[in-house]
Amino acid sequence: MKAIVYDKYGAPDEVLELREIDKPAVSDDEVLVRVRAASANPYDWHMFRGLPYPMRMMTGLRKPKSRTVLGSDMAGQVEAVGKNVSQFRPGDEVYAEVGSGGFAEYVSVSEDSLALKPANLSFEQSAAVPMAAETALQGVRDKGNAQSGQKVLVNGASGGVGTFAVQIAKHFGAEVTGVCSTRNVDLVRSIGADHVVDYTQEDFMQGDQRFDLILDAVGNHSISEYRRVMTPKGTYGAFGGGGGRWLGPASQQLKAVATSPFVSQNLVPVNDKPNQSLGFLSELLEAGEVTPVIDRTYPLSEAPDAMCYLEEGHARGKIVITVAEDDE
Repeated sequence: MKAIVYDKYGAPDEVLELREIDKPAVSDDEVLVRVRAASANPYDWHMFRGLPYPMRMMTGLRKPKSRTVLGSDMAGQVEAVGKNVSQFRPGDEVYAEVGSGGFAEYVSVSEDSLALKPANLSFEQSAAVPMAAETALQGVRDKGNAQSGQKVLVNGASGGVGTFAVQIAKHFGAEVTGVCSTRNVDLVRSIGADHVVDYTQEDFMQGDQRFDLILDAVGNHSISEYRRVMTPKGTYGAFGGGGGRWLGPASQQLKAVATSPFVSQNLVPVNDKPNQSLGFLSELLEAGEVTPVIDRTYPLSEAPDAMCYLEEGHARGKIVITVAEDDE
């Protein structure tokens, strides 16, 4: 099968290659999925770049410990199932966050990681969901505890996680303010933001508004600056470009920063059974309360170009990789 692989760290156009490799084996508890689409995430960028450096303690210091297939999200059709699998059968349309292996014609996935694809979404739309939407869900619901009537600010509201965070926060009844550039104002308003701040025209730090929850995907302000625009018991969370981990209540933030050896670059969902959060998201997607925003699509052979575009940091929503018939 064809797959996008890397066996050294570096720039996407230098280390990512389309190669023929063996189709993955399927264990008793796994499902073999014929990938129809995948999506690009900052997580993938960190993997092939080998950054931040402390992560190389796990992945390999000078180069990856083994050849790695890129791609943390995918959607496709079940090809075969292991003997212990009971939830899925060949032909089922599914999607999942797989960690790695999504940029390929086939991927082997744990049964507990899979969920049935939302019936009203295409494979491309479904592939855009898992990591970004689960991250947003964790930020809004699990860590942020957003509730009806609360004021939520999403800094970087037009990005992959940001577009989901705005919509999920609205589902929980929050009053949402999205921060973005001029060209994305209409987009952020169209996905439900109550207020949109064009950061090229105004600075939300200078306003009188105070927020119960701030979700930061940009990281262009200090913790002390954010505290000035938060309620006394407000919560701050950073993900992706925000460059931080969840720090909890604002009163604990400075201590948390001071004692952290480094801050992670992604807030990656951690669930005992990931398909439980995907099941919840599927309900929102099928009800039309959440809609994936896709900026560009690339064929599998052009995945390095997709990652180069992701690195520029200006994507509106998600970047999707299609595994089309002519890639076979």
